[in-house]
Amino acid sequence: MLPSELVKYKEKSQKIIALTAWDSISGSIAEQANVDLVLVGDSLAMVCLGYKSTLPLTLENIIYHTNAVSRGFKKSIEEQPLVVADMPFLTYQCGEDKAVEYAGRIIQSTYAKAVKVEGAEPEIQKVISRLIRMGIPVMGHIGLTPQSYLNLGLKKQGESLESQEKIKKEASILEKLGCFSIVLEHIPELLAKEIQKNLTIPTIGIGAGNDCDGQVRVTADLLGLNDDQPPFCQPIIQGKNLFKEKLKKWVDSERLN
Repeated sequence: MLPSELVKYKEKSQKIIALTAWDSISGSIAEQANVDLVLVGDSLAMVCLGYKSTLPLTLENIIYHTNAVSRGFKKSIEEQPLVVADMPFLTYQCGEDKAVEYAGRIIQSTYAKAVKVEGAEPEIQKVISRLIRMGIPVMGHIGLTPQSYLNLGLKKQGESLESQEKIKKEASILEKLGCFSIVLEHIPELLAKEIQKNLTIPTIGIGAGNDCDGQVRVTADLLGLNDDQPPFCQPIIQGKNLFKEKLKKWVDSERLN
């Protein structure tokens, strides 16, 4: 799937479903679950690599894991989900030229068809515009932006009228710049609904209510594999406890043999 095909989902009022993946197994499972989009998110820094935030993730990390995810796909190229790779911290905040170089490496070196960029500050707008002009599709990301947690924290965004107006303006700007879709993270449901109505490109929500054009979740959160669950993601199973119990039974059984 190409980014341009994803835009048509909104035109057809077809819900977009996305999951994160970080290796060939999680990529394979996401594909077999028939998701439309696989995000190789910088959340893998915590889910897979054991860091406390997304900030330590490097360009080399995202390239390595994006390739691993794609190797898990079994369907034909035409039937595979769209792969979007996060641009890690300081790969796009370092100026337009470097951002193009780093995003270009991701697209050249992996099967990703687009990159995701957090924020919509004036400097970021210039980067996004340049990337799109250079032929690199960009997914925007506003609301809670984890790479900015040192300044903004991890609290819900869009609670005040001023913050709501800011987020609505950012969404409009990102569409005008040429983003093919926008992630709305941890914002009020009514705000997300208003943004969805005002845009012609898909909005993909995470902790933003059910009125977005699509939903994305961190797979490890959804499967209950993490100790710290975000408030907006209810796990569908308690995977960590389940796997731990099953493995402990096996270990205890083997010790008796």
